[in-house]
Amino acid sequence: MSSRVDEIDLSKKMGKEESEKRILAAQHRLTQLRLFSAGLLAPGSVGPGLLVLFEGFDAAGKGGAIRRLTSSLDPRHVLVVPISTPSSIELAHFFLWRFQPSLPGMGGMTIYDRSWYGRLLVERVEGIIDKETAKRSGEEIVQFERLLTDNNVTLVKLWLHISDKEQLARFNDRASNPLKQWKLTPDDWRNREKRPQYLKALADMVAMTDQPNAHWDLIPAEDKQYARVAVLETLIRRWEHDLERRGFSVPAPRRGDYLK
Repeated sequence: MSSRVDEIDLSKKMGKEESEKRILAAQHRLTQLRLFSAGLLAPGSVGPGLLVLFEGFDAAGKGGAIRRLTSSLDPRHVLVVPISTPSSIELAHFFLWRFQPSLPGMGGMTIYDRSWYGRLLVERVEGIIDKETAKRSGEEIVQFERLLTDNNVTLVKLWLHISDKEQLARFNDRASNPLKQWKLTPDDWRNREKRPQYLKALADMVAMTDQPNAHWDLIPAEDKQYARVAVLETLIRRWEHDLERRGFSVPAPRRGDYLK
């Protein structure tokens, strides 16, 4: 049976000039929305917290997309949290426990570079949890995300997708570049060998956790110029829609800003 993952169009591309123009426009709009949601444009009108999850294959471009997302924002107004292997203390608790301190409150903004979806991807593929535990964990994630969105959190979930061929090219580029070698680990190479298992886990993850309140946006990331624009413009649309559905009068973009 075909899944949403199978339908991702990796042929999408964008020229550098158009990409840079649209990124700049989107950054202006994101700055405006961030100030508005923090209550700094309309005093007394503080918006819901914004939580943006980035997931994707190794070398899919999550870091580059996050840099472009945050570069126009005051660092005091956004928290970027890289998610890695849980510590021994975190493993002693329910798997969602470790995310509680960094969740955004009203007017806040948090970006996760990877997230609780490691439970349904890495932990499942590596056999750390069994099939039944993965199924139960998926149900718990759906409930958890419903709890967040019902309690003043806007949730945007982004998966950046690349082909096996493109990933190998990016790995080789990192391996040959002294300034990028630190990004490449033995685990990255080992995970490549399990791509079929990860694709199956990904398809199941999306099918299980793609909900009206917590939709998965699957971004074609084969072309970095296209992907970076898609990430920013998708976030803007999701953010604007959620603010409006909650009854906020979202300010119109300023002339020359994001207008799509």
